[in-house]
Amino acid sequence: MTQPPSSARVRPTTFLGGAGIALLLAAAGAALFASLTPLLSPTSAIRTIATLLSGAYLLYLLSRSGERAGRVVTVAAWTVCAAASITWVASLPLFFIGHVAMIWLIRTLYFHSSFVTALLDLGVGCLALAAAIWAARSSNSVFLAVWCFFLVQALFVALPADVHVTAQPEGLDDQPFKRAHRSASAALRRLANSTHHIRG
Repeated sequence: MTQPPSSARVRPTTFLGGAGIALLLAAAGAALFASLTPLLSPTSAIRTIATLLSGAYLLYLLSRSGERAGRVVTVAAWTVCAAASITWVASLPLFFIGHVAMIWLIRTLYFHSSFVTALLDLGVGCLALAAAIWAARSSNSVFLAVWCFFLVQALFVALPADVHVTAQPEGLDDQPFKRAHRSASAALRRLANSTHHIRG
């Protein structure tokens, strides 16, 4: 019988650990904003800070995942997408949505093996973005906006690693998602192995 991916058996972190990371990223974001605003426009500073913090959060997620394969490819793909968004996405809301989507995709690949859990995680990401917008408009504080965003993101650890729904009508189960998830994980492992062989 095929064993589930190792990432499905690993609890990535605790909520308190995620809250601590949120506090660190919020402090870093506020410090960066104070440092960059004399050099850049507020919008450019926010886009730069969002990219840097998103990258730091990506590394945090990878450090907490039990899935070792494909990390170099994942970081490279994120770098390309982040560079493309900061260069060509003029709309700030779309820019933020793109980064939330990238965080969601990475967590789906490395922490979830259920279609239901992946959808719940997407809801967490949307709620985090809404909380950040509310905090920014209410307080006009970069620190609070960043802290609220990553604090809500920390809630993803409460999601079950896998969800088995019983008595589902035929055609409504999550088997296609699981097959796609396994295929993506296998592709990441193959790419990581090929990269290792090339370097060797």
